[in-house]
This record gives sequence, structure tokens and C-alpha cells, in this order.
Amino acid sequence: MGDRTAEQQLRVRDAVAEDWPLIWPFWHEIVAAGDTYAWDPDADEDAARALWMAPGARVFVVEDPGAPAPADRVVASAYVRPNYGGPARTVANAGFMVSPAHAGRGIGRLLAGHVLDEARRDGYTAMVFNAVVETNPALRLWQSLGFTILGTVPRAFAHPLHGPVGLHILHRFL
Repeated sequence: MGDRTAEQQLRVRDAVAEDWPLIWPFWHEIVAAGDTYAWDPDADEDAARALWMAPGARVFVVEDPGAPAPADRVVASAYVRPNYGGPARTVANAGFMVSPAHAGRGIGRLLAGHVLDEARRDGYTAMVFNAVVETNPALRLWQSLGFTILGTVPRAFAHPLHGPVGLHILHRFL
């Protein structure tokens, strides 16, 4: 048997409450940077957990079982939940984060494929992202996975390097 690639070693699974301490460090790093999420960069851990692990959300993690320490095993996370309620409850919303230390390994694509499949299995018929920063490198991933830009709220996001930039609203049928 040959060596398995890093991507083959990765495992996507439903998150459990005990995963939060492993998600929080990269969640905090990403949101505190203030360049990809329209969330408070100063959010504390309790607020972050309430947002990411909210009731009604299905949360996933990507594990790297080959990581040298247990604290490094969770390398990405995502949630999916209804974007709307009532008669529009089959439209999902999701959030995705890959630890910056593990960027560029295809983890985002792996996680996105899993989440899209699971959302479909859970009865969602479409997915909407409400606020994708137009300078976010992940935009290319979403478009390659079939998401289209429905519209852009111009100059709605105060990017720390680029100043005011737009927020895209993305959609894809499942």
C-alpha cells in the first residue's frame, strides 16, 4: 500500500459539542481579521459559539487524524440551517471556515461538497449566501460549484485593506 494523500486522510463528520474548543481558535482568527465575514471582529467566544453552533444548525467538522496533536485535528468547520422560515424553510444558509494554517489543500472544496450533499439529503432545495465579500478568494470556489451572484450590495463592507467593497448574495439550487 502506498502513502495516502492528505486529502484522503481527511474525514468530514457531524460536529459534537466537544468540537467547539477546536473550532474557536480558527473561527476567532478568521473573523478577527475582518476581511471575509460580516460578523463582529471583536466577538467573544460565547457570542461566536452561539452564532456557529446555534440551535437548528447542523454543524460539520473536517478532521485530520494525522495531525500531531488533538488540538490540531479539526481543520475546518461549516454549518447549514434554514435561511428563512415557514413556506421558505427549504432554502438553506451555510457558513464555512478552513483554518488558515490548512488553506490551499482542497479542504474547502471537500467540505463544500459534503455540506451540499447533506443539505440536499436534509430536504433543502436551494442554498443562499447572504453576504459574500466581493474580495473573498472563496468566491471562485462557490462559483465553480454552481453558485450565481443574484445581486451585490455596493460598498456595504468596510474591508480593512480595500476600504468599502460590495457584498454579493449568492444562490444555487440543490
